[in-house]
Order: sequence, then C-alpha cells, then structure tokens
Amino acid sequence: MAAAKRKRRGDLAVQAKKPKRSKKNAGAPAEQLDIAKEEEEDRNRIPGPVCKGKWKNKERILIFSSRGINFRTRHLMQDLRTLMPHSKADTKMDRKDKLFVINEVCEMKNCNKCIYFEAKKKQDLYMWLSNSPHGPSAKFLVQNIHTLAELKMTGNCLKGSRPLLSFDPAFDELPHYALLKELLIQIFSTPRYHPKSQPFVDHVFTFTILDNRIWFRNFQIIEEDAALVEIGPRFVLNLIKIFQGSFGGPTLYENPHYQSPNMHRRIIRSITAAKYREKQQVKDVQKLRKKEPKTLVPHDPTADVFVIPAEEKPIEIQWVKPEPKVDLKARKKRIYKRQRKIQQKAANRKAK
Repeated sequence: MAAAKRKRRGDLAVQAKKPKRSKKNAGAPAEQLDIAKEEEEDRNRIPGPVCKGKWKNKERILIFSSRGINFRTRHLMQDLRTLMPHSKADTKMDRKDKLFVINEVCEMKNCNKCIYFEAKKKQDLYMWLSNSPHGPSAKFLVQNIHTLAELKMTGNCLKGSRPLLSFDPAFDELPHYALLKELLIQIFSTPRYHPKSQPFVDHVFTFTILDNRIWFRNFQIIEEDAALVEIGPRFVLNLIKIFQGSFGGPTLYENPHYQSPNMHRRIIRSITAAKYREKQQVKDVQKLRKKEPKTLVPHDPTADVFVIPAEEKPIEIQWVKPEPKVDLKARKKRIYKRQRKIQQKAANRKAK
C-alpha cells in the first residue's frame, strides 16, 4: 500500500480536487454558476469588429483623368482618392476618345458615379461630376488648386474615416444648386459600413457659394472644443453647364456668369495692348508739339507796372591791366623739358 501511494510524473493521472462547498454556497442556485462561466468565456473571447452593421449603400466612385494633366492635378486626384475610401482608380483616357466611353469604363469598374478631370492646352482643368449611366452630369472649371503636400496645414484626420458634409444655405434657394447638392452628397459621402472605411467622423467637407462659384474646403474636428482646423486640399469650382445625361445630353442649366479661360486671357492681352497704344499716342503728340513753330506772345505794356527798378551802380573803368593767371600745369611741363634737355646733353658729353 505504501508503494501505491508514491506517484510519479507520467503515471496514473491525479484527479482534480473538488472545491469544498461552504455553508453559504450550499444553497446557491445553478444559474449563478452558469453566469460566472459565461463571464469567464467572454473575457477569453477575441473581440469582433467595431461595426456589425450591413453595408447597404453600394456607391462606388471612379476617379481618373485625361492625358496632358500637370503635376498639381495629379496630386489633387491622389488626395481625393485618399479622402474617399469608396473610390476606384483607372488609367488615363486618350484625348481622341469621346466622353461617352467613360460610361462603359464605369460599367466595367462596377462604379455608378464618376469624377473625371479633363485637361486642355496644358493649363486649363475641367472637372466632370456624373451619375453613370443615366445622368445628370455637371461640368466645372477648376481654379485655385492647392494640394495636401503644398498647403502643409496643421490639421489631420484618420485615413478612411467618414466625413460630415456642410453646405451653404444658398444651395436650397435655386433649383440648379439643389441638384448639385444632391449630386455632391452622393459622390463625396462615404457609405456607412463600407469595408475600407473607418467608423469614425473626424473631418468636415464644406461647400460654400461665393462669387457664383463653389469653394471646397476640408477641416478637422478637434474633440476638445469642436474647433475646426484646415487639412486640405482646397479648390474652386466654376459651374459651366448641367446636362441631363451622363457626359452629354440636353442642357438643363447654363451659367450666364461663366467666362472661358481663352476669353479671359484675350481680355488681359487687349488691356495690355491698349495701355501700349496709349503710351505710343502720347509720344507721337509730344513729337508733333516739338515740330510746331513757337508762337511769339506780344509784349504786354501793363506787365511792368508793378516792377521796381533796380538801383543804378556807378560805372567803374579799370585803367590798369590785370595780371595774367599763372598756368601751373604748363609751367611744370616747361621745367620738365628743360631738365630732360640738360640730362641728354650730359649723357652725350660722357659718350664722347
């Protein structure tokens, strides 16, 4: 019996001792024990994802451009892709292709909205916002572009977070602005529970109407006092036309205040040419005045009425001839010549 009591490691398994029931816990129901077990399991369980909702809004935005864009447009396009996690990219489109081809590209990429940057003359940039394939679509001239790398603002936000959209009250006053507001909401708002988005709201997209243009800004929301700090990018959209279809169709609205960049540059050139012509005309008038004979004004006898005559000084006659002025330079030259002659004579005597 004594040998059986000695148990080594690897021998018969020792049964776990059952916990002693105290008098207090003797009458505890079995439900409390089950709750304690569930709490222990919850502690050891790996936490699931933060958002458990279902992704219903399947908005996908295609962001790309035509060939011939400059570096600033390329950086702006990249900034928009980082700010919009529900966006997709594509290769640059050839200028010769018609804009209706973009609807087919959106269909292949499984996108129902499109932001297309169109470059012309390597200096003018146009932006198309379109609901593919049925429309409507709007064409804008993009001005005053400042990218994230260029601004270097102090604001910052989480990549992939969902933004708030802030619109100017003027968007509800006119029908074409109301249409643009709905189009901007559907394009720039990140869908809820999107796989690439984060379930946080820490920045604001603001759309303000000023001087018949739409000004875009991006601000960070500071948690402490809900203050706003600008992040970037920033740009200005000058509306040209709103079309019923996607990248074409009947025109719903045309901006009467829009002035094309070619016309703007033409006006600037005409102003500078007018200034040059005016200067030339002034010079010609001055030359003609110089060539004209001078008109002699007759003497006015009443001009000398209030003139006080000067005191007459007695005339002094100088009888003695004044001494001539001594020219020191000529005197020095004469002395120098004499010395040279004397030196030459002395040298000749020594040579003889």
